[in-house]
Amino acid sequence: MEKIEKMPLWVFLAFSSIETRKGALILIWACAIFSLYCIPFPLFFENTELIKTIFLIDDWSWVAMMAPITLWYWISLRWVDNNSGWKEPEAKA
Repeated sequence: MEKIEKMPLWVFLAFSSIETRKGALILIWACAIFSLYCIPFPLFFENTELIKTIFLIDDWSWVAMMAPITLWYWISLRWVDNNSGWKEPEAKA
């Protein structure tokens, strides 16, 4: 991602090491999927060892952290899209 003059720090920190919009989308989707995995499903299904084995998280702390991070990345993506912050693709010769 190209750092433009008016870019806020919170946007730059979100995607400072990501070069393309596709990379940013992969990051956002990975965070969203991990956020869903972090829902403490063992609290909803009692006496099910399979659920407790697959979903190891049994409290809401990870969801409370991952949801705002995913939202931050998504809002940062919107900002970069609206302000033309992605590198232009290089023309192939």
